Amino acid sequence: MKKVTLQVALDLLELHRAVQIAQESFAGGADWIEAGTPLIKSEGMLAVRTLREKFPDAVIVADMKIADTGTMEVEMAAKAGANIVCILADADDAVIKEAVRASRLYGTRLMADLINVRDPAERAGRLEELGVDIIVAHVGIDQQMIGKDSLDLLKSVRDGIHIPVAVAGGLDAVTAGEAVKQGADIVIVGGWIARSAEVTASARKIRQSIDSPSVAAPDKKNPDEEIHELFMQVSTPNISDAMHRKGALPGLVSVCGNVKMAGKAVTVQTFAGDWAKPVEAIEKAPAGAVLVINNDGGIHVAPWGELATLSCQKKGLAGVVIDGAVRDIDDIRAMKFPVFAKAIVPNAGEPKGMGEINAEIRCCGQYIHPGDWIVGDESGVVAVPAARAYEVARRALEVKKTEARIREEIRRGSTLSEVTELIKWEKK
Repeated sequence: MKKVTLQVALDLLELHRAVQIAQESFAGGADWIEAGTPLIKSEGMLAVRTLREKFPDAVIVADMKIADTGTMEVEMAAKAGANIVCILADADDAVIKEAVRASRLYGTRLMADLINVRDPAERAGRLEELGVDIIVAHVGIDQQMIGKDSLDLLKSVRDGIHIPVAVAGGLDAVTAGEAVKQGADIVIVGGWIARSAEVTASARKIRQSIDSPSVAAPDKKNPDEEIHELFMQVSTPNISDAMHRKGALPGLVSVCGNVKMAGKAVTVQTFAGDWAKPVEAIEKAPAGAVLVINNDGGIHVAPWGELATLSCQKKGLAGVVIDGAVRDIDDIRAMKFPVFAKAIVPNAGEPKGMGEINAEIRCCGQYIHPGDWIVGDESGVVAVPAARAYEVARRALEVKKTEARIREEIRRGSTLSEVTELIKWEKK
């Protein structure tokens, strides 16, 4: 069996970090090192020159994503030390032809990236005719966040061409092996290695997966199950970052401290301690749901207490959010059930029956709709619109990975300012 190439994509902004990650990747079994597009945009050809200097015997890939001026960009990458230069597959044929001529002149190979191509199979065949050396079945990160799969793209192009095929986009230690079984000659992995706290160990896992691709990929989960699983892996700050600092419901505090919840909202509108609709909503809510209660701003009378919480727990609900007050805190804390509220008071209201269930409500200043995803932990609560839940959950996981790597670099003696090159990247 031929050896499949492992290419590590360094999609970072900071060159000093990229070099360190490249060194650790090689220790774990990587074959090729890619100067990713963000790194090249940040550092220019210095990124390629530095990688060539630090790794004189390695294959260096310059992910230029060339769209025009094929000769000029291939030449600059080649002279900087790149062995392989990447061009966009949907560039005009004239650009492809010029890039091919330049790659022959300067002794590099040309890799064409199928990202966003409308008819990948047809275009891959045409690129082979034009003299491209390698085809990349690539699903970009923003496409991955909404559920597009690089393995599906690989399937669509592999059998139609005779040149090497690489696959890129969201691969991990399981899907990398699947890619090999589907015929990939080159497996390109970025975040799963480069954002890992233990880069060498992660690269080694990928290496083992592609050398012995025996583990079958897990069956795809029900979408709601997958979203729930993703949200339970990340923190509310991760989610807020993924939403560009949006989604937080300010003022809410976890009554039980370190508890976690994630579920789809069942909304309740009530008024000034009227606990009838909140309690009725327990009966209507499916298991795994989160009750989101707007008490119309009242924090002097509680529409919620221990008995309602016990009912939720027995029904299998995920948690409760109250834009208002809660009581019976000692009993609720003993249950360790996720309850989030703005205040704690002993006063109970009356079951008058005003309000409604599963209508749009305004909670902590944000509009919440039935079915929106609600996630809570000790840092607070965030609301995610249902239509964006999968995307936001995936992005939040990427935030978590990035932080894991930064945390490890700080533990090794750096500082947050040094890792992120803070002064360099302050807004000018």
